[in-house]
Amino acid sequence: MGAVRLAAWPAGMLTGILAGLGAGAFWGMAFLAPLAAPGFDAVDITVGRFVACGLFSLALMLTQPLVRSLRGRATTGWHLPTPRQALAALVFSVLGYTGYYLLLALAITQVGAALPVLVIGTIPIWLMVLGKPHGLRWSALLPGVLLTAGGIALMMESPGDAAGSGGPLVLGMLYAGAAVVSWLAFAMLNAAWLRRHPGVQSTDWANWMGVGAGVGALLLWWWAGTDWNTLWARPGVGGFVLVCVLTGIGSAWVASVLWNMASRRLSGSLAGQLIVSETIFGLLYSFAWDQQWPATTQWLAAAMFVLGILLSIKAHR
Repeated sequence: MGAVRLAAWPAGMLTGILAGLGAGAFWGMAFLAPLAAPGFDAVDITVGRFVACGLFSLALMLTQPLVRSLRGRATTGWHLPTPRQALAALVFSVLGYTGYYLLLALAITQVGAALPVLVIGTIPIWLMVLGKPHGLRWSALLPGVLLTAGGIALMMESPGDAAGSGGPLVLGMLYAGAAVVSWLAFAMLNAAWLRRHPGVQSTDWANWMGVGAGVGALLLWWWAGTDWNTLWARPGVGGFVLVCVLTGIGSAWVASVLWNMASRRLSGSLAGQLIVSETIFGLLYSFAWDQQWPATTQWLAAAMFVLGILLSIKAHR
């Protein structure tokens, strides 16, 4: 019976769904970084995270021939991008990595984690609308959209940890809104690029974008980062490095591989719906960090998010 049920899934859809949910779980870690490294500003956290991602990606690229040899596979050298692929990886890394996360980190430092999480939570709605397959009726997509929008509305009515009002609040929301635009552009362009280049493996593309993000992070540090001596003299620098390594590898590289797998296998609307899991995990991590239970409305909102995901999966099957 289990085999029959699994066989009913379109080819690759279940793998894509699991990959999308996994990406959300790793992305949710990013919301904790500014809270876990309070003595370091948004630029330093962004630079540290993506330098770690870039170094990890570069190490994987350089050791590819050795790894394939140990596995008994033919060694064909390094999988290096063409100049056009390298430029695309650099541009996409700004939209989806360094630029996006810098804007998000700036928003969190202005108003706390809760409100930016909610603004970022609107990304699935935009992707569901913009990425709807031609053969899918709007009536089939509408329940997932309404449940997601309703969950966000409930979260906005819930008590949050937003600090500040007036100028800081407006500025924080502007940063969060700009982060949404940046990531929407990345998601749509990245999915289209992957469809045009089926021969490029998800791990290779993640490595190339990771190296691009590392280069962009170094340029950002040169332009606006804290100088080396001052940075390393700050209290808690060890925790800062740990946060950068964990988020650079987990919520940047691993999440990128999983998202590339989901983008290849799912429509834009279903992949967009799965991004709701980032909001769910981000809130869960934030509550665990603050050692408090979610409010009743927040539990209800999370339930609406989960139900919206399930209904969207059903509609796309």
